[in-house]
Amino acid sequence: MNNLNILVVEDGQSQREMLRDFLIKEGHNVAEAASGEDAVQLVANRAFDLVLLDYKMPGMDGMQVLQEVKRLNPETDVVIITAYGTIETAVDAMKAGAVDYITKPLEFDELLLLVDRVSERRTLIRENEILRRQLKDQGVTTDSIIYASRKMSALTSMAARVASSRATVLLQGESGTGKELLARLIHQLSPRSGKPIITVNCGALPESLIESELFGHEKGAFTGATARRIGRFEEADGGTLFLDEIGELTMPVQVKLLRFLQEREFQRVGGNANIRADVRIISATNRDLEGMVKEGKFREDLYYRLNVVVMSIPPLRERKEDIPVLIDHFLERFAAENGKNVVGISSEARDLLMKYDYPGNVRELENIIERAVVIARNEVLSLEDLPFREDVMVASPGGMPEEGEGKLRSAMENLEKQMIQDAMEKTGDHQTRAAEMLGLSERMLRYKLKKYGLKS
Repeated sequence: MNNLNILVVEDGQSQREMLRDFLIKEGHNVAEAASGEDAVQLVANRAFDLVLLDYKMPGMDGMQVLQEVKRLNPETDVVIITAYGTIETAVDAMKAGAVDYITKPLEFDELLLLVDRVSERRTLIRENEILRRQLKDQGVTTDSIIYASRKMSALTSMAARVASSRATVLLQGESGTGKELLARLIHQLSPRSGKPIITVNCGALPESLIESELFGHEKGAFTGATARRIGRFEEADGGTLFLDEIGELTMPVQVKLLRFLQEREFQRVGGNANIRADVRIISATNRDLEGMVKEGKFREDLYYRLNVVVMSIPPLRERKEDIPVLIDHFLERFAAENGKNVVGISSEARDLLMKYDYPGNVRELENIIERAVVIARNEVLSLEDLPFREDVMVASPGGMPEEGEGKLRSAMENLEKQMIQDAMEKTGDHQTRAAEMLGLSERMLRYKLKKYGLKS
């Protein structure tokens, strides 16, 4: 992680000096203030990446300092430190612009994780802003794709490079990773953006209708064909045709698609006239097309026509840096759509969402946040708002009594320990790869290994 310029604001001298020494040891540049007034003066004269701010202080309290810091420099991240870890405190802080909060007594591994998260977030924001400025210079926007990871930055950058060509593009990735969004971005970045992009889900159409859907049909071509029908290829003329689940196409339709890619012309079902269309093909699949070719289920010549440019979208579990920004995006969106005053998510709930593997990828995370926002009873999402699943340890929707909180913490720690053990075994005790698999920094993983007495 990059070293941060951090301001520690704490009226207790021993606590302030302890925080200062710990953060300096971790390689950060640290200034300190014993009061809110001193903190505001420092922020007015120096640029800080992060302010660690005690909530309850004499004179200017933490909330007043937070508001003044955000007024002086909206880009500064502020984390509230409080012994009064109530929902009300978290809501007020997040409404005023805090990125997170942490409760006393402080746990250094939790603090380190939080600081690392802020550091990574700021680095990725800077990199994404550079890319977005480059794309904006071309007159386009990537606002439809929400990401913070380098992997997705590389994909959007590649989309910008291939968009101006006529080359066919094959998008590979698991269901729910966002293949259609990437296809739309390529179209938006291309000279064809003024024309339509037509989407066809090949797996959702009956085998008997897919050929007519794509190429159209003449009147009387088959029973029920009472009039001529224009197909998707003609509708997409001058634009882009996105063929989702391309692996579901039957062999006869594969032959006609291959002919179009070779000759740029086709015939309607039941017709003899050759029809030309200027269409760019983007296809997508979550299946192994190369394996299907070997099995004789997909034409080899068509496969090589489709994968001139191949773009593989990684599953969400392999780009966990995207989870926090996706959570914030979906939370804001569904709060607005449902008229709910939900302004944030607790650290515990966010950390739990970071640990989940999301077999349904971004679409599953979207559904989880939508459900949580709809059933939320407070202004900050908590563990009890998350859906109960056997593979995600959360409180039941009805909440749990205070005496059950210790059991929940113990269960979560046992789950975390087991996940770390599994990751270390799968990677042959390779800490870098294990940390990436778990969505942790290497330093955080080392803390966890030591905490649970595991091999380090």
